[in-house]
Amino acid sequence: MSGRIPSRSELPLSATWNLASIFPTDDAFEQALTAADQDIADIISLRTDWTASPASIAATWEKVEALRVRVGHVAVYGRLGYTTDTTDATAAIRSERAGGVYNRFASAVAWFEPDLLALGIPTLLAHAESPELSAYAQNLRELARRAPYVKDAAVEAVIAEAGTLFGASKIHAALADSDIDFGSATASDGSLHEIGQGTINRLLTDDDRSLRQSAWEKYADAHSTIANGLSQTLLAGIKQNCFTTRVRGYNDPLHASLERGFIPTTVFHNLIDVYKRNLPTWHRYWNLRKNVLGLESFQPWDARAPLSKAMPEIPYKQAVEWIADGMAPMGKAYVDAMVKGSFDDRWVDIYPNKGKRMGAFSSGTHGTNPFIMMSYNDDIFSLSTLAHELGHSMHSYLSRQNQPSHRSGYGLFVAEVASNLNQALVRAHLLERFADDRDMQIAILEEAMANYHRYFFIMPTLARFELDVHNNVFAGGGLSAKALDDLLAGYFEEGFGPDVPLTPETRRRLGGTWMQFSTHMYSNFYVYQYATGISGANALADAILTEGQPAVDRVLQFLSTGGNGYPLDVLAAAGADLTTTTPIETAFGVFASYVDRLENLLINA
Repeated sequence: MSGRIPSRSELPLSATWNLASIFPTDDAFEQALTAADQDIADIISLRTDWTASPASIAATWEKVEALRVRVGHVAVYGRLGYTTDTTDATAAIRSERAGGVYNRFASAVAWFEPDLLALGIPTLLAHAESPELSAYAQNLRELARRAPYVKDAAVEAVIAEAGTLFGASKIHAALADSDIDFGSATASDGSLHEIGQGTINRLLTDDDRSLRQSAWEKYADAHSTIANGLSQTLLAGIKQNCFTTRVRGYNDPLHASLERGFIPTTVFHNLIDVYKRNLPTWHRYWNLRKNVLGLESFQPWDARAPLSKAMPEIPYKQAVEWIADGMAPMGKAYVDAMVKGSFDDRWVDIYPNKGKRMGAFSSGTHGTNPFIMMSYNDDIFSLSTLAHELGHSMHSYLSRQNQPSHRSGYGLFVAEVASNLNQALVRAHLLERFADDRDMQIAILEEAMANYHRYFFIMPTLARFELDVHNNVFAGGGLSAKALDDLLAGYFEEGFGPDVPLTPETRRRLGGTWMQFSTHMYSNFYVYQYATGISGANALADAILTEGQPAVDRVLQFLSTGGNGYPLDVLAAAGADLTTTTPIETAFGVFASYVDRLENLLINA
């Protein structure tokens, strides 16, 4: 069998992330967890007369925040140790215990916001202007805005404690990452290629159509073997969102999700409307692929087939060097920190291994390094994923350097702008660098289209699905696995258009795509933010490449702001106004221009 996935123990240490930078040993983690639990038990003693003055509020806030940071270190260490090998039973237990201590902390400090709100909004806003609480001014203003949805201390404690029961996504992930046997895909020459979460993307970009189809079908079918169970975990996750929506008094689950991040629901609906209006561009792209690949009919497993026979092999070291070159406009300090993190500081867990969870992400907390998990496959698509996650990591790095712990976190809405900005700048650099290399131009554009396919096609489609399912459950309805499949398949049929004939089996497999997103579908309206992220990133990248240093300064300010401002305001100051549809329409214009360029390179040449 070719394409074997190595075990975790077979990877060199240099290719794994450095969790020892948080705790040098598992014993040190255990000691930190025990100490945090002891302090959590004592934290209620801080409540006595703590709101008597701005000075006493500040003193208590500092103590609570210091413990939050320590608990965060425990939670990150425990969680990350499990994600790279979900078959490791010891790591699974450690992850669960680390998550438990964070929930206990949240329950123990559930009185914090209700006690502040008991002072009254006028007093709260006056405190925001006091010298003693100047460091917490944005927190106080945000709390005043969230006041209608904050409950009394007893209810808040119950909501926090209920977090320990909200584990549907963990069940889904455990099944998908460690229990499902995907088998092997069969190539046209009869060779077998092992399918895993770390290899599926490489198989779907192979130039062997038989291998792509086999991998696509077997990956879908393996999920479908437990579709009924996964449908129940998804519905459980959505019911959890509906529970929180009702308890807090939001209008509906979409309102609950977006209002917490200070995003109006019009932003979500604007995206979906623009996406639907631009579906003809997608239909044109599918037709282009069909013609270039010489197919009688285009199929979903052809969406990322290489259009060039000379796709470059890009080792990790080369990828980091090209990403660094692409990010040069951001300045030496930015690039140096990013490169050091990619190599010496071991931010990145680089390669696939058995049991590694699906996808890629950047994690960490205040006082730790950023940590990137991915499955690098020596291709341009992996380069793009690495650029994306380094964008997240540099956002975190700069925010933690420039903001105190209670303001260094930021919402997903701004996070996806930062990550996609890296991709946009690196792509622009590579297109210029290889302007005279036709094959490389095609490869770079293919990476761009693969990125748009995921973020501007799959994610808006999942967002439409997510809205319908939430509304159905919130209204008291229920959905079977087949109903979920049929609903999503209908949206995909619309996206692929009338010129892509789907057999009943292909339609069924497409409809089960929701099963392949064990984190995203439980994150309560996360997926739409990839598309708004591309839109905002394109606006910022264009400004950097046309204006130069003034735009760079605005973007660095955005990346250093953390959560010290409202997301739409922070992005608007940087140069991306996502209260309008203009950035989204512009991003679709960029997408259409890539279709034009590919057409000229592949058909009109």
